[in-house]
Amino acid sequence: MDFFFYPSSVAVFGSFKEGAIAREILRNIVEGGFEGRILPINPKGGTVDVAGKRFEIMQKLEEPVDVAIIAVPAKVVPALMDEIGPLIKGAVVISAGFSEVGNDELERELVERAKKHGVRLIGPNCAGIFGVHGRFFGSFEVRVRPGGLALISQSGAFGGAALAMGNDEGIGFSAFVSYGNAADLNESDFLEYFADDENTRAIALYIEGVRDGRRFLRALRYASGKKPVIVLKAGKSASGAKAAASHTGSLAGSYEIYRAAFKQAGAIEVEEMEELFDAAKAFEMYPEAGKRVAVITNSGGPGVLATDKLEKLGLEIAKLSDETTQKLHSFLPPQCSVKNPIDLIADADYERYKRTIETVCRDENVDSILVICVPPIFIPSEEIARAVIESDCDKPIVVNFMAGELVRDGVRLLEKHGVKNFPTPERAARALHWLSLRRLQRKAF
Repeated sequence: MDFFFYPSSVAVFGSFKEGAIAREILRNIVEGGFEGRILPINPKGGTVDVAGKRFEIMQKLEEPVDVAIIAVPAKVVPALMDEIGPLIKGAVVISAGFSEVGNDELERELVERAKKHGVRLIGPNCAGIFGVHGRFFGSFEVRVRPGGLALISQSGAFGGAALAMGNDEGIGFSAFVSYGNAADLNESDFLEYFADDENTRAIALYIEGVRDGRRFLRALRYASGKKPVIVLKAGKSASGAKAAASHTGSLAGSYEIYRAAFKQAGAIEVEEMEELFDAAKAFEMYPEAGKRVAVITNSGGPGVLATDKLEKLGLEIAKLSDETTQKLHSFLPPQCSVKNPIDLIADADYERYKRTIETVCRDENVDSILVICVPPIFIPSEEIARAVIESDCDKPIVVNFMAGELVRDGVRLLEKHGVKNFPTPERAARALHWLSLRRLQRKAF
C-alpha cells in the first residue's frame, strides 16, 4: 500500500469552491509540501488558487495517478470509479451516504467496480489519509509533524481531534488513516502494513468494531510482534455499541471478547484519549522498560503520588543498593532523603539532579527512572531540563515537570531533545507501566 502513503501523484475529485471539502484537501496537499503531481478534477473545469499556486481544473482524469481522493456525492461515486479505475491504483472515498445510512447496495456496487479494475479502496465515509514522511496530507484534518506514530482511526472526527491533540502533546506521526466504513481495506490491512513500515515505531488504533474477528486477531498479533500497538476501543457499553453501529455500520460485539483478544494478541489497551497519547509518547522515546523504578523528585508530595500510582499499576519501587545510597549521601545535603523516592528538596539545581540521575542509573536494581521537577521561582526549569538531557544514563527516563507556565521553557527544551513531558506524576507512572507491559509481552512472544 505504499502508493497510498508514499504516492508520486494524486488526483482530487470534487468542488473547488471556497469552503468545499475537495478544496480544503487540495490546500492541505499543497501547503504540506507534496512534491508529486497534483490534479484537481471537476467536470466544470476552470481554475483554482490555493496556497499561492494556481491549478487548472481538469474536466476528467486523462493520465495515470497513484491515488484518487474522491469528495463527490455518493450516488455518482460508482460510475466515477468505472471511469477512472483503469488509471488509478487506490482511491480514498471521503463521500458519505453509503452503508452508514443504510445504502448497502450503493456501497457494494462501489466495491465491485473498484475490484473490477484492481483498485484498492479506503472508506467510504472517511476523513482521508496522511503519509507524513512522504509529505502527503490527503485529508482535510490538521497537518502534523513527522515522527514514529501511525494512527489508524475508524472515526474521522476522532482522528482529527487526535491529530490536533497529538500536536499539542508534541507527538510526531508517520501516518494517519481514517478508514470509515471499511468497505474494502480495513483495520487489519493497516495493522499489517504499518507493522512493516520502516518509518513507524508504534501504532495507535481507534476502533468501534470489526467484521472479521479472526483476521483482526491475526493482524493484531502480527503487528504487536513487531512494534507496540496501542488500542482504544469505543462502544464498550450497550448504548455505546448501538451508537457505533449507527456511526460506521460496524459490529461492536461483546467488549469482553475484544478485551481478551487485545490481551491475547499482545496489544496495549488504553481507556481514554489522554492515555493513548501518553502511551504514544512513551513508545516514541523507548521500546520497553523493566518494572523496577527509581523516583527522583524535588518535592515530597508529587513523589508520594508517583509512588502510589506505580505500585497500584503493579510496578516496583526499586530497592537501592547500599553502594548507591552511600554515594548519594556523599554529595547530597543531609536534609535530602536517599530512600526511594529520592527527595532532593526544593533548592535542587542542575548538579544535584544530574549527579543523582547518573548515580541511580548505575544501580543494577533500577530498570527505569521517573524524574519529577516542581521548580521554585529562583531555579529556571531549563536548568533541570539540561540536567536530564545531559545525564550519562542508558536506562529509560520519564519526566514529570509540573506547574504550567513555570516549566514551559524547560518542557520546550526537553521536547527539542526528544524527551516528552508528562504533566502529572500519575501520567508519568502510567507511561512507565506501558513500557513495562511491552517488555512482558515481548518475552511472552
